[in-house]
Amino acid sequence: MYKRRQSSEARVGSIGIGGQNPIRIQSMGTVDTNNTEGCVAQAKRIIDAGGELVRFTTQGTREAENMKNISAQLKADGYNTPLVADVHFTAHTADVAALYCEKVRINPGNYVDPGRTFKHLEYTDEEYAAELQKIEKQLVPFLNICKEHHTAVRIGVNHGSLSDRIMSRYGDTPAGIVESCMEFLRIFKRENFNDVVISIKASNTVVMVTTMRLLVQTMEQEDMHYPLHLGVTEAGEGEDGRIKSAVGIGALLTEGIGDTIRVSLSEEPECEIPVARKLVDMIPECSALREQAEASIKDDTITLDVDAPDWETLQLKAAMAVGALLIDRKATKLVITSPASYVNSDSLVSLADAILQAARIKFTKTEYISCPGCGRTLYNLQETIAKIKAATKDMVGLKIGIMGCIVNGPGEMADADYGYVGAGRGKISLYKAKECIEKNIPEEEAVERLIEFIRKDRGE
Repeated sequence: MYKRRQSSEARVGSIGIGGQNPIRIQSMGTVDTNNTEGCVAQAKRIIDAGGELVRFTTQGTREAENMKNISAQLKADGYNTPLVADVHFTAHTADVAALYCEKVRINPGNYVDPGRTFKHLEYTDEEYAAELQKIEKQLVPFLNICKEHHTAVRIGVNHGSLSDRIMSRYGDTPAGIVESCMEFLRIFKRENFNDVVISIKASNTVVMVTTMRLLVQTMEQEDMHYPLHLGVTEAGEGEDGRIKSAVGIGALLTEGIGDTIRVSLSEEPECEIPVARKLVDMIPECSALREQAEASIKDDTITLDVDAPDWETLQLKAAMAVGALLIDRKATKLVITSPASYVNSDSLVSLADAILQAARIKFTKTEYISCPGCGRTLYNLQETIAKIKAATKDMVGLKIGIMGCIVNGPGEMADADYGYVGAGRGKISLYKAKECIEKNIPEEEAVERLIEFIRKDRGE
């Protein structure tokens, strides 16, 4: 029986997240945050599609300060939807963004700690405690600014950007991801700062779901009940991105976990909103379907009968209903049936295979870990994805990361076989797993160089 987890409420401008509020839907802009006109136009499209929060990257103080102009123009045009600043690497930028935005996202992996280099670091307990003091020294003044300006905060942990400090002590584990969050959250609690939302994201649905469950358990143990944001980061685009998001986000929603969500697709951001809305609207039905699916398990096989008015809805419903069962390995095989007249047996088999791949059980096609893009992305992400997919679509089981920038790029490469990462304007770096094999390649040569390296490395 579905029952939503009870959380405290965070006030974000004119809306509340958590508590008795509905599950909020959001997206993120992809244009340069210095481009006021472009950001305003994109924000309007997101809001008109049903988005309740709009996030923009603020990689420096110039971008953070321009959030003031973006906000003013939107309000002048009658749009009062809260704006969120996305901050990485420079803590001072968060201080500036807090003056102008309803919410600021900070990443514990790079708020004070230097960018991830995959180096193993040794700390005594005293040295480790001193590192936590550095975080508190930087964080408390920021929280004071937020209190003064009624600015909410999202603690946004990404599996792809954990610090070397956390990795060295806890390893690449759910426990380490959760601790990265809790170090910050404990400071928030001591400072009595309650307008906070928490997210833990990964491109791997098993990591994402397992870690969010552990976070809930850890918070309960420490008497914390803050609202949670859900997302499968770098989910990709098209059907694969939608199914992967439905497996991960849907698994948690059917367990009552989640107060706001974003479906991260490598498409125009307004395209994310209808998908997210469907997931939220289908929670009761998919929760019941999940129970039926679990009862059907026999010989390691889930048998799911599902109907929907259209193909996309059917895909999302099926993925959401069985996501948790597959992630928990209650079964590793899936048979889908449907009375819908627009589907045939081949399409249902393909759907089952796609869901099994999204749950990291059975790989029947190439896996693409592609980010949705943001103002940091300095190349045409959608065109690049199309080129790489066309050249690698027959490489069954291969995982390729296509990342706009270095924030999560190198970290997510650890879950990919090969990677294509934006390194600067017109420059691309190529990776094998987490190792950079070529730096700063001209963009016009990069796709061919990636394909050439993959074929050579695979002995083709």
